[in-house]
Amino acid sequence: MTLASAQEAALAPVRAAMLRRAASHADRVIRDARRQADAIVAQARRDADQSVSGELAAARARAAVMAAAELSRGRHRARSILLSARRDARDELIGRASAAICGLRDEPGYARLLDRLTRLALAAAGPQATVTEHPAGGAVAHAPGVLVDCSLPRLASRAVEALGEQVRELWAP
Repeated sequence: MTLASAQEAALAPVRAAMLRRAASHADRVIRDARRQADAIVAQARRDADQSVSGELAAARARAAVMAAAELSRGRHRARSILLSARRDARDELIGRASAAICGLRDEPGYARLLDRLTRLALAAAGPQATVTEHPAGGAVAHAPGVLVDCSLPRLASRAVEALGEQVRELWAP
């Protein structure tokens, strides 16, 4: 046996022990690296889940606000449409009543009606009042601080008002 082979033989157990320790240390490093990698991946998943749930909650909150605003706009539009329809119904009724009452000008008894309306307007306005015939028919009396409207259009409006609550429901909010 040569000196070199004797030295190699003597160092073989040391080398084997060092290789075992190095392999054992490498195994521990790999296990630790895997545990750290698993922990990092688990934390990343938790962070991603938390981020997704936060964004989902924020999106739901934004959607709720948008839905409430849209519902409010829809209610406002519906109310506007309803009020417009009621106003149209009221105007139609007043227009028809006015046309019917103003048609009295063409009737044979209109002169008697005009005389009666003139006397009523004068009596309500007082003795200093002046009475004029309204262009659409009927009479209007003027006195200082007093106006009495017995015109046919005003009588038509009053006739609609006199119909009461059942008709007022058509245009009341």
